[in-house]
Amino acid sequence: MSDAQPTAEHRRLAEAPGTDDPWRLWGPYVAGRQWGTVREDYSPDGEAWDHFPFDQAHTRAYRWGEDGIAGLTDRYGFLTLATAMWNGHDDRLKERLFGLSGPQGNHGEDAKEYWWHLDATPTHSFGEYLYRYPQAAFPYADLVARNAERGHGDDEYELSDTGVLEQDRFFDVVTRHAKVGERDVVIEIEATNHGPDPAPLDLLPQVWFRNTWSWGRDDRRPSITVTSDPTSPEGTGTRLLVEHGWLGRYVLHADGAPEVLLCDNETNEAATFGSAGEDPSPHPKNAVDAAIVHDDRSLLAPPDHRATKAALHYHYDAIAPGERVRVRLRLVQVSEDEGAGEGEGGDAPFAAVDEVIASRRSEADEFYAAVIPEHASEEDRFIARRAFAGLNWCKQVYRYDVREWLEGDPAQPPAPLSRRAPQPVGRNTDWTHLALADVISMPDEWEYPWFATWDSAFHAVGMAHMDPAFAKEQLVLLCREWAMHPNGQMAAYEWNFSDVNPPVHAWAAWQVYALEGAHDPGFLVRIFTKLMLNFGWWVNRKDSDGSYLFEGGFLGMDNIGPFDRSEPLPDGQRLEQSDATSWMAFFCLNMLRIAWELARSDHAWDEVATKFLEHFLHIADAVEHFGTDDVHLWDEQDGFFYDVVVDADGGATPIRVRSMVGLLPLMAVANEPDWVPQELTDFSSRLAWLRRHRPDLTDALLQVSRGDEQDTTLALVDRARLERLLSRLLDEGEFLSPHGVRSLSAGHRDGVHVALDGRDLSLRYVPGESDTGMFGGNSNWRGPVWFPVNVLLTDALRTHAVDAHEDLTVEMPTGSGRRIPLREVALELEDRLIALFRTGEDGRRPADPIHVPTGDLWGRAHPTFSEYFHGDTGRGLGASHQLGWTGMVAHLVCTSRRDVHRERNRGSVG
Repeated sequence: MSDAQPTAEHRRLAEAPGTDDPWRLWGPYVAGRQWGTVREDYSPDGEAWDHFPFDQAHTRAYRWGEDGIAGLTDRYGFLTLATAMWNGHDDRLKERLFGLSGPQGNHGEDAKEYWWHLDATPTHSFGEYLYRYPQAAFPYADLVARNAERGHGDDEYELSDTGVLEQDRFFDVVTRHAKVGERDVVIEIEATNHGPDPAPLDLLPQVWFRNTWSWGRDDRRPSITVTSDPTSPEGTGTRLLVEHGWLGRYVLHADGAPEVLLCDNETNEAATFGSAGEDPSPHPKNAVDAAIVHDDRSLLAPPDHRATKAALHYHYDAIAPGERVRVRLRLVQVSEDEGAGEGEGGDAPFAAVDEVIASRRSEADEFYAAVIPEHASEEDRFIARRAFAGLNWCKQVYRYDVREWLEGDPAQPPAPLSRRAPQPVGRNTDWTHLALADVISMPDEWEYPWFATWDSAFHAVGMAHMDPAFAKEQLVLLCREWAMHPNGQMAAYEWNFSDVNPPVHAWAAWQVYALEGAHDPGFLVRIFTKLMLNFGWWVNRKDSDGSYLFEGGFLGMDNIGPFDRSEPLPDGQRLEQSDATSWMAFFCLNMLRIAWELARSDHAWDEVATKFLEHFLHIADAVEHFGTDDVHLWDEQDGFFYDVVVDADGGATPIRVRSMVGLLPLMAVANEPDWVPQELTDFSSRLAWLRRHRPDLTDALLQVSRGDEQDTTLALVDRARLERLLSRLLDEGEFLSPHGVRSLSAGHRDGVHVALDGRDLSLRYVPGESDTGMFGGNSNWRGPVWFPVNVLLTDALRTHAVDAHEDLTVEMPTGSGRRIPLREVALELEDRLIALFRTGEDGRRPADPIHVPTGDLWGRAHPTFSEYFHGDTGRGLGASHQLGWTGMVAHLVCTSRRDVHRERNRGSVG
């Protein structure tokens, strides 16, 4: 994008680079689920799903956040606006997304709704969200009961299986946000009847304050008051005055003459707990639900009440087939001396709303036309734009102060002492420094309404194409002193911050830096200094005997092995992991690449580059020489890397399972830029010394002479091993699927057995959902295609294809006789990943979950970005909106066929 001709959205981004800047104040930062999260769990046993279940969400106030459908909130989550509705049959208002808890689902937690993120710009100047609402009673009890009957070998029972959506008997409810200005937002809600018969509908856009006053830490109360005459004629509009100590004064205008229903965002103690005690408010948060669904208006507050929650009730007796109804709101900040009818819009707040929405939609089109390359097909551009939209909609306010959470609140019952006991009874007890109140890119707004650090690295790479400032801040945020542990560990995820995620932040930082054009070395310095602390943690904690081999635990790959790799082994045994060691070699080389770049302009970093060079060489040497005469991480007979169990007397047993664990050594590769020998004197002289005096360490240096030049590649695998690994990776009977690289070899369809310590351990290739309850049941690395590691592998193959392996051709598929250059292998793998989301001749996309119906209103119109994909068919599995790492498809669309000059690929931005 030329700086001389930026789009309107690019100009807004330039005005608002930071998350506290005004254009970013309001956004869709509301979770699809707050119930069942660790933050809301104050139980003695850490059973978060049971402590705050879905059935309590409509009567019980949250402590740390809010949830809603297509919600809009400020960057601290004080005030929320979201879409609620009722079809005349449900037993409760539809206010939030429903799904099964972990123990309820036969494959773990699972959302039982249909919704799609249609569009969004990074400053949230424009956004659209589609929720599909059945016209029959939502089958909550049926979904819970039928799934309880199913085992791990069965598919989940989904909303489409219940019959309530047959004949398209649903409303498509589209919520649209369009900013008039930084603190002036239009909200438009449109509902369309797709069914064959007229159907009733109540639309109830709601506005409420997060409850910050009931916990004994801050008793200040904001307020929502009605300022318009409720008897005024239709067309003059309804106004609510919204006042908050930090946000200031806002007016919420409502088009037409909806009924205003007031209450407080307080727990209904009797309805929630059966308590006979005094409720904190006679007008609790479920008062609107009671009035609309149960015709009980006794809990509503009077019109003059200073409320903390309000609903604007629009009732439609019968919406005809194909008919569309529309509701419009406008939230505008006013100064302290302005009345509720003044400010932007005045008494005609909706006069120019249609023009504003059309303008913002047009600006979004112009923005993405500049972001997504012209060489992409029309369909691929559509896929990328939907992925970008999901990345923007899945930003959420994340508030969590672990110290306060462990202590409990002064105005609440004392927290059980077991909560502060060491794990596994207590949770996150050694993370009391962690205190976040930030907008963070989440993996999935429903299933993961909390950050996961290694996920966030992939999110940042996708974000960098449209919003590099936000991408950089996301990477830095999780390294800040209020997030990173004082010992240098990065928090894994809310369920257990002490778990171990793969170290991908350095790779992501380099990608973001390069995608922005390599003109912000200050960002590299900020992230690099923190990542050196994290590198030290890995070396000190995960290389137990100083062998340069690593034991990282499950490392995000959950049940990829025949036993739980997170659990300690008996009798002094330890697991030397091919993937943990590969991740650290990969970490080393990404740190080296950053150090090279920094040293080019500041030679103080030259010696740091040397440090990471030597550490990588020691890891490579350890991989080469570890083991006994017959057992190494590399198995020469099989041509593959395996984990190895080492017993107390030094004996070694390989875990002969061909999985992603054995492919990850491919990731550890870097090409030395041409300018390094001349410009980095310390690095170059040390490397020359090592070549002369420690040739045993320099086997990992691959060199090719091209005339007067000598190209240098650092890699964990040499050419011979690279070719043997690729013969496995590109074998359709093993790892190569029509839609990417499988996580476990399909050669294990009939199972594989490992003898270990007198036990017979086994596992088999499972292309779809897990057939075991290990790790929650839906964490299946035993066959499916996972997007993030596929992207890492294709990125590594691109790097292998330069310098030392520039002339290498390989068979693809193995055994086909078709030989192509290595770079073309990477491009074809990337194309297979993108093709997951392309519409086939049958009108379906391979990635469509099996339960998504066919037809123009479903997969053809709305791609689904699932958590992982069936290893044989590509069908979407797991979480249905994993826009974080699966949203990396947008990154592939934007970069896969880019013509990158060889020197650029090898140099400072490659």
